[in-house]
Amino acid sequence: MLPEKLTLEIVTPERRVLTETVDEVVLPGRLGYLGVLPGHAPLLTALSIGELEYRQGSVKRYLAIAWGFAEVLPSRIIVLAETAERAEEIDVDRARRKKAEIEARMKSPDPYFDLDKATIATEKEVIRIHVARKSAG
Repeated sequence: MLPEKLTLEIVTPERRVLTETVDEVVLPGRLGYLGVLPGHAPLLTALSIGELEYRQGSVKRYLAIAWGFAEVLPSRIIVLAETAERAEEIDVDRARRKKAEIEARMKSPDPYFDLDKATIATEKEVIRIHVARKSAG
């Protein structure tokens, strides 16, 4: 018999971010987004920078996450992420400022500037802003 719900657990090195019973989860996998419903086949997937969405009934909630792994079982998903923030925890003004600072540094001719790290940092801020806005309506 297939389970009717999923237990979603999200953990970072600093804290347990979330433990909820949910109906559906959408994860940012390294090769694209992955939708998970109760009864999903077991799998282990690497995660990318992106938006994690989960649904409880008709209510959708969002988190900004970066890197890590997800273990999917028929009735449980465990996400071990480098970073994870609930939408309501995100300071949008701070994220915008940080994104602008990174973009300004990307335009400077500093030979020691790491463009790859800056690109990743910009992507994280863009996701944070998007998640916070989406959650706000």
